[in-house]
Amino acid sequence: MARQLRAEQTRATIIRAAADLFDRHGYEATSLSDIVEHARVTKGALYFHFAAKEDLARAILDLQGQASRQVVREVESRGCSSLEFLIRATFGIARLAVEDPILRAGLRLATAHVAVRPPLKHPFSEWLDLSTRKLIGAVRESDVHPDVDVAAAAHSLVYFFVGTRVAGRSLDPDGRLPRRIAEMWHLMIRGLVPVPRRPRYLALTTQLERETRAA
Repeated sequence: MARQLRAEQTRATIIRAAADLFDRHGYEATSLSDIVEHARVTKGALYFHFAAKEDLARAILDLQGQASRQVVREVESRGCSSLEFLIRATFGIARLAVEDPILRAGLRLATAHVAVRPPLKHPFSEWLDLSTRKLIGAVRESDVHPDVDVAAAAHSLVYFFVGTRVAGRSLDPDGRLPRRIAEMWHLMIRGLVPVPRRPRYLALTTQLERETRAA
């Protein structure tokens, strides 16, 4: 039992070290030797758990997916409207990305040349499916204009959200991410939401930005 626990701890140490390097330097610029040195483990220990760098990347993407799905479940449990769900979920994922290097690395890896094979799902595909469903719900709930192209809006939301992190990482500190997410939603709300319903969602965005930055 103690041996199994040590193995699990070593695996977690390797994943966290790899995530830190992937986040700071990128997937392509990080070697297995870099990860071994950063994790302070032997090459044998690394190869015992991971046969290749791609396997490490997939492990990080898997952890990111689990964390994102947990955020989705927590927001779903609130029973909020479809649009409120999307706003809360994006801030929830942004908060994780600020707090956890594994989640930050996952966002960066999702745009790297890492093959994502079943049963692992690409995070962007999951987010796109979820955004599409929720935007359809928001149209039914009259929170989004009925003539909005839902597919285009869903793609724009996912690409905008990812871009705030991927493009912004070279310009902003991690703690700036909640502000960028708020700016994104202020623009999207004004473009998607009927005027009488905008104040509620603009206020929610401001509230969530404040809460995320204070956390």
